[in-house]
Amino acid sequence: MIDQQKEIFREEANELLAELETSLLELEENSGDSELVAQVFRAMHTIKGSGAMFGFDEVAAFTHEVETVFYQVRNGKLQVTKALVDLSLSAKDHIRSLLDDSGEDPAAIFSRGQGLVDGFRGLLPGACEADAATPEPADAPAAPRPSANVTYRLRIRLPRDIIMRGTRPLSLLQELEELGPCRLVAQTGDIPLLGEIDPESCYAYWEGALTTDRGLNAIRDVFIFVEDDTELTIDVIDEDDNLESENDYKRLGEILIERGDLSPAALQEVLSVQKPLGEMLMQAKGIHPDKIEAALAEQQQVREMRQKRQDQQTGATIRVPAERLDFLVDMVGELVTVQARLSQAAASRNDPDLVSISEEVERLTAELRDSSLDMRMLPIGSTFSKFKRLVRDLSMELGKQIEMATEGAETELDKTVIEKLNDPLIHLIRNSIDHGIETPEDRAALGKPPKGTVHLAATHSGDSVLITIRDDGRGLNRETILAKAVEKGLVAQDAQLSDRELFAKIFAPGFSTAQKVTGVSGRGVGMDVVKRAIDALQGSISLDSEHGLGTTVTIKIPLTLAIVESLLVSIGGDAFVLPLSTVEEGVELTRQDVTAAHGRNLAHVRGQLVPYIPLREQFAMAGETPAIQQIVITQVAGRRVGFVVDHVIGEHHTVIKSLGRLYRDVEGISGATILGDGSVALILDVPKLVREAELLEEGPQRSAI
Repeated sequence: MIDQQKEIFREEANELLAELETSLLELEENSGDSELVAQVFRAMHTIKGSGAMFGFDEVAAFTHEVETVFYQVRNGKLQVTKALVDLSLSAKDHIRSLLDDSGEDPAAIFSRGQGLVDGFRGLLPGACEADAATPEPADAPAAPRPSANVTYRLRIRLPRDIIMRGTRPLSLLQELEELGPCRLVAQTGDIPLLGEIDPESCYAYWEGALTTDRGLNAIRDVFIFVEDDTELTIDVIDEDDNLESENDYKRLGEILIERGDLSPAALQEVLSVQKPLGEMLMQAKGIHPDKIEAALAEQQQVREMRQKRQDQQTGATIRVPAERLDFLVDMVGELVTVQARLSQAAASRNDPDLVSISEEVERLTAELRDSSLDMRMLPIGSTFSKFKRLVRDLSMELGKQIEMATEGAETELDKTVIEKLNDPLIHLIRNSIDHGIETPEDRAALGKPPKGTVHLAATHSGDSVLITIRDDGRGLNRETILAKAVEKGLVAQDAQLSDRELFAKIFAPGFSTAQKVTGVSGRGVGMDVVKRAIDALQGSISLDSEHGLGTTVTIKIPLTLAIVESLLVSIGGDAFVLPLSTVEEGVELTRQDVTAAHGRNLAHVRGQLVPYIPLREQFAMAGETPAIQQIVITQVAGRRVGFVVDHVIGEHHTVIKSLGRLYRDVEGISGATILGDGSVALILDVPKLVREAELLEEGPQRSAI
């Protein structure tokens, strides 16, 4: 149980560290943003407290030092500087190394940690005297607070097992009272009879009011270690400015109704013996009805706004292990397969009742499939934020000025896809920084602003996502790439290639035009790894560049890898599927067309020559080809390539199954799926089939060279 709790803490701490890094990078650009300072402080406070609770004493002690500094920042005693952000980012890395237990020499870890602690203490006022005796932030003397006193209505329902978790409710309430004048009343209505009481359970909850100038965050910080399970309702019910104009607060009946202790009907029943206040005022004082109506409208407006704020604060989430979601998606995949069999059986028996049931099951299965896949969807912004640190550190290392701009961070992708995209994107961004963006001096000589830009964007495109990495650097040099491609035997000297076709050679293993190898890149390993990774995601990658103006890399990947939209085709009696994200169109191929091509696998499609791969020959399948075959034209690495099949059956929801050990190394096949009739269809690995065809075609050319 303890190990499980420690693992949960590690997961939560890693999430907090990721948020911390994002907040620090934003804080570097907006040093006066108090909300960002509060986010950093809360992250440190949570890591420290939870770390101590689960036995990570070293993490807690180190984080305390960082938290102490940001406490001073939050109170306006210390400014956010680049040195502070640098130290804090290093501290974040150090905390991660403490959590990961990477096997690093403990002496080196201690030395690094001590160096960081000394650095943080050096930033504090009276730095020389600051040491381990630095008071806890919560006990530090109160700093002058510019904000006004605000009175909050609180309703606190702690988790019932809070005592068994080792947290004392009384300590939390005492910490709350330290924020300012506080009146809390214990609500004991839920306490059971004596014989049913569990002495380790907390049955009571508290309601009351707190007046403080420390803000909402200070109140939430009190419950930060149990916030996930605590029902904490905080309403602003008054501020200093309002108190000056009001001598009395709401009437007793209004407060009781707001607290939910009295129903409006019960209050109305009691008040029915007397006339409404508005009516009495109109009769006694001659107040115009419009004035009364306006006052009531104002009252309603305030209440509605408060209710809206409350609704936003009570949104709930639940943490579920990724393995359970994977299992759920697997089960839904099996259900989709069974549903397809049911639909096929219902159609073959021509039974209206069975068809009706089948259609209902199909509808429910589709909703369940979409819902389960949505659960695995994460905004890609969580990955984008990691790259800001990469750009910052790498540009400093190379003496360049580079800013990173992002767009479409809210675009959602399957969790697995996002994880597998991390390394390829790092390679591409490092290449942009090292080879693309020039130094400030070179950019000034070219008439460019000294600061370069790496633009990272994501957007939905049908059932796929397009990710672009664009820089405004020097761009690709066509002549240099062509010379290197000829030198490596990738193209013939007189080859006529478009820019996109030539730039695609960069993805060949060992291809590099760098004049020297640096610590960042230049060894020719990276772009081929990027392409293999993208191919493994059933995606595609292409390059566009203009010399002197910059380069754009475009990646197209499917939304999910579990269940994909595909095109079902057949060759002979066997079925195959192609990922629909790569398919552009389908055209017919007659025997006359084949004869007219004189043995070359080229088709005329609206005036353009499109190379194609006859899959029957590729897989050495016996049997006669039909008089009219079909060419499924795909887009691969910026090129249109066709695949010749006997028949196109139609679109298909493909539940991807991995191949067994014996078939894992079969070239051109990436997996399999089960069709509605129980038969197996193989999933074509489109990029690999194209690559094989290219190598086969380049063979004679290389021999000629």
